[in-house]
Amino acid sequence: MEEKPRYSDQELEEFKQIILSKLELARRDYEQLMDAISGKSATGADDTMPTYHVLEEGSPTQSKEELTAMALRQQKFITALQAALVRIENKTYGVCRATGKLIPKERLRAVPHATLSIEAKQNRR
Repeated sequence: MEEKPRYSDQELEEFKQIILSKLELARRDYEQLMDAISGKSATGADDTMPTYHVLEEGSPTQSKEELTAMALRQQKFITALQAALVRIENKTYGVCRATGKLIPKERLRAVPHATLSIEAKQNRR
């Protein structure tokens, strides 16, 4: 049986819906992280009340650094999802950039921004 060179338009549409759903959630999470970093509470008011971490002076700084790192990872994830949408439009989505073969649907459903098959990823180590 000959391998097909790309996913069908119907299959690409399925992946597009998965990506759009994940993108919406990722953007919402990113906004929440940015609100936490800027000190806005759930009510939208600035957090001006002194904290009770008097003995843990490094705690607010560490928390802000952790939130910033999380926000950066989330932004990278958003960028990867957006790039996957471009690949769908170009009809190159789901093609392993190392082997040129189709990445299995199961992998793309779990990691919709994947550009490498499991085998190619393992061979990179």
